[in-house]
Amino acid sequence: MQEKGRHPLLLRRDQAVLLVVDVQERLHPVMWNKERVEANVARLLRAFQVLSLPVFVTEQYPKGLGPTITALRELVPDLRPYEKLHFSCCAVWPLMRDLQDLGRFQVVLCGIEAHVCILQTAMDLLHSGYQVHVPADAVSSRRELDWQIALDRMRRSGVVVTTTEAALFELLEVAGTTEFKQISQLVK
Repeated sequence: MQEKGRHPLLLRRDQAVLLVVDVQERLHPVMWNKERVEANVARLLRAFQVLSLPVFVTEQYPKGLGPTITALRELVPDLRPYEKLHFSCCAVWPLMRDLQDLGRFQVVLCGIEAHVCILQTAMDLLHSGYQVHVPADAVSSRRELDWQIALDRMRRSGVVVTTTEAALFELLEVAGTTEFKQISQLVK
């Protein structure tokens, strides 16, 4: 029998970070299921703040695509997004340096578009030795088919495809705490 402990693919508070990718003013309005994605990215942001966990945000070519949408910017008052031109966030050296400096190995990846920036970032993070968790309800693409194929491709490559609520309760691990009560309110 194995030593007791948590399964290695469950999220752990001492190892998890949130990476919000490109939920920007000119991209977000044309996404499939955009309201669901916005609501779940907001839940993730609030929960990571409740749990005092690190959050990173990127913006793809903000000069052309605008900043992160206001509803999310307001949740992170000291937001300083990493600007990028590459589709993969792993090509953004300051972001990768800051991520490496934390010494954490689990990345909860959310945002848009699932078949472009999310997919390429997830694959590159896996290649760099990170464990990647993608809440399916917190990512989107312009077309549902692109979203579905991206999730399938990521799953087959080793990404943990999950949901926002499942990820949050993995991070909580136990009920009856003040944090549990706060996060339970977020998922209602």
